[in-house]
Amino acid sequence: MRPWNLLLSTALFVGTASTAFAERDAAADKADKAKTSAQVAPAKTFSTGVAKGRDLLDTAISASTLDETDLPKLGVPSVAGIVANLPGIRAETSGVDGFSALTVRGLPLSADGTRYVQIQEDGLPVLEFGDIHLAGVDTFVRADIGLSQIQSIRGGSASTFASNSPGGVINLISKTGETEGGTLLVSSGLGYDLHRADFEYGAPLGEGWRFHIGGFFHEGEGPREVGYTGTRGGQIKVNLTHTFAGGYFRFYGKYLDDRQALYSLFPLQISGTNDSPKFSNLPGTDIKRDTLNSKYVSSLTGVDDQNNPTRVDLHDGIRGVSKAVGLEAQFEIGDWTVTDKFRFASNSGAYNENISLLTLPAAALVATFGGPGAVLSYVGGPNNGKPVTDLAGLNGNGLLSVPIYVHADLNNLDNVTNDLRASRTFAMGEGKLTTTAGVYYSSQNVDMYWSLTNGLEGYAAHGKGTRFDLTAADGTHITDTGILAYGFISGAPLFTYHRRYDVNYRVLAPYASANYQIGKLSIGGSLRLDTGKVSGSLYGADLGGGRNGASAIDVNGDGVISLPETQVSVLPLSRPGNVGYNYHYVSYSAGVNYRVAEPLSVFARYSRGGRAGAERLLFTPQQDPDTGKLTDSSAAYGIVKQAEAGVKLRKDGVSLFLTGFWASTGESGFQIGADADGNAKVISYSRSYSAKGLELEGEVQRGPFSLALGATYAKSKIDRDTTNPAIEGNRPRHQPSLFFSARPQFQQGMVTFGATVNGTTSSYAQDTNVLKQPGYVIVSPYLFVRPVDRLELGLTAFNAFDKLAFVNLSAAAIPALGVVNAQTLNGRTVTGSVRLSF
Repeated sequence: MRPWNLLLSTALFVGTASTAFAERDAAADKADKAKTSAQVAPAKTFSTGVAKGRDLLDTAISASTLDETDLPKLGVPSVAGIVANLPGIRAETSGVDGFSALTVRGLPLSADGTRYVQIQEDGLPVLEFGDIHLAGVDTFVRADIGLSQIQSIRGGSASTFASNSPGGVINLISKTGETEGGTLLVSSGLGYDLHRADFEYGAPLGEGWRFHIGGFFHEGEGPREVGYTGTRGGQIKVNLTHTFAGGYFRFYGKYLDDRQALYSLFPLQISGTNDSPKFSNLPGTDIKRDTLNSKYVSSLTGVDDQNNPTRVDLHDGIRGVSKAVGLEAQFEIGDWTVTDKFRFASNSGAYNENISLLTLPAAALVATFGGPGAVLSYVGGPNNGKPVTDLAGLNGNGLLSVPIYVHADLNNLDNVTNDLRASRTFAMGEGKLTTTAGVYYSSQNVDMYWSLTNGLEGYAAHGKGTRFDLTAADGTHITDTGILAYGFISGAPLFTYHRRYDVNYRVLAPYASANYQIGKLSIGGSLRLDTGKVSGSLYGADLGGGRNGASAIDVNGDGVISLPETQVSVLPLSRPGNVGYNYHYVSYSAGVNYRVAEPLSVFARYSRGGRAGAERLLFTPQQDPDTGKLTDSSAAYGIVKQAEAGVKLRKDGVSLFLTGFWASTGESGFQIGADADGNAKVISYSRSYSAKGLELEGEVQRGPFSLALGATYAKSKIDRDTTNPAIEGNRPRHQPSLFFSARPQFQQGMVTFGATVNGTTSSYAQDTNVLKQPGYVIVSPYLFVRPVDRLELGLTAFNAFDKLAFVNLSAAAIPALGVVNAQTLNGRTVTGSVRLSF
């Protein structure tokens, strides 16, 4: 076996060092960079989403940290998979960056993305809005061994120290080279094709200067069988810091270009009852290893945003390109400490997904679209052009689907962000008053083009699926090389989303906070005013107002207008819609913390925060494309109200944080759901939600044994729904009552071994609360051995028992056909690594 086929892929990411306010204490934070996963990271003050870094027992917030020593043990490489190990954070992901959903403490997952949680990189948001359609924040950020820490804050001052983050903030913090040293980490899948190399190196340069550089590259088919190189790309990050009396300044840059195959829904056989469904694979397939991606379905014909014929590379999957530069500085002016963070990021990419819209027995679907005597034939693959002679035995399961090929060009998601703040501490009586004032500005572009196309496909294993052509008995070609409709069929739309929008969102947010500490008591509050200005244009075949468009276009350039080419969805380029409105909202937070004793404190906090509806409002009844204004100004933003109270204990190798919480919010928009037969449909909603529960975080260290634990119990409810009152009182879809993670570990001498355990209880597949989505417990053991100094061999096994773990069930009830589309976690994935420190 080749040397690099030895261990590591997911055992690679590493957490980071210091942020703006922690920088003043950098000397105390320096650690010996021996770079093995056995190291225990030094204690650090928490600085994300707060005015100033301080000990967690002195703050009225709920916050957690994953250090660089924790990250290799989690068994997952994706950002969403990693942060799912933080208490209170729930992630829906199949292990693909850019295709995930995050929420916190029972707040709803009504759609994809991170609506209530902001993901930051070194203290600034990756994107201003976390739920942009087809452009998840994790498209443009990656975890690698250049990280020092991942910090998270749930609720609390996240509402006032960041915009559009009322539920919380997750911050990926980079190393900055305090101590000379580097790491080379090589990993490879054992039993699957994926290879990865990470590197990082940092060092002081003298006279107050230091630097750090790091990055990764990975390539291969990936943990699932797609039949081609589904993963390829990487990133490089560099920073240069100069410290001086009273402060520092830092320059940094990042280049990311990465693509990953998207693991979307795949069919399963379902039986039993809605309360206790039973599942089995379709004959010849394995949902934990197969996808709808195929080496034989590599491209897609269509039209571009200028209505010209084009061809899309489906093997691009989700591709993110981010080129960023930034400046961070801290200095003193009199008694004030001033900090400024600036970043410009040029973001672009592509999104390609295959979703089954309709599944039927092949004979039934052929008859439906082709009529009696219609002939089905292969498009692509070894049987290209041959007729299918056994419809009932097609691919071993006899099923045919009408997929939706979702393609988006992420033309421009550039982001400019600046956060300037000043802090000062005043002596006041027997206590001290710490004040902070700041102003935040960002400009976020959202320039995207969507095109949805329908085809005919079957369900095959090992990345060998093909499209199919359908020919009527009279010789009429119903399809065009497997394409059934470029947006329309027989005058009636199957799926007509065909859109382009170019919109800019500017946010200006002054904020301030004050915290008074006297003895064991701290009382504080903060305030933020967000003002948004939105402008731009949009085009859509489904925009309405006479703008609908269909045209006959020779899409494939063969000189013949086929039946699907007679009605191609086009953009009404001469009649753009308008976008132009302003909004503002106030966020505030107030809390009290009492340090009962050195190892014990109690706290309570109430917060009100907001998040803008942003791009989710386009093409909805809430926005008028003629005037550009909102038809309902309250739709511009949503408000989240939260209350929490808790106790924190840290003594003799034991830490225990227990928090009770309550939250409520309202939102409107649309989500992709399913009918009782499991067929995809768009569901409009306007709702209010509430959630209450308990959050536990604990850690125990006893000699060579340790245990880290996080668990969240949440009772969530749809309080009101004006579009469908019948679901009022129901639990929101995909919301388990309990989700948890645990990491028991034994470390002695040259050996460290343990396991990461993640689990959830059952939830409902849809808001109608009929079909139960089973819970799961995933066990992912790890082993690290250090045979000689500076060398570590690692082995991780994600989902070691190969459990079927559901992320998403598409049906509202068991379909009559007995087949349901589902998104699941990966099956058993074993990765080996070699880590060399120098």
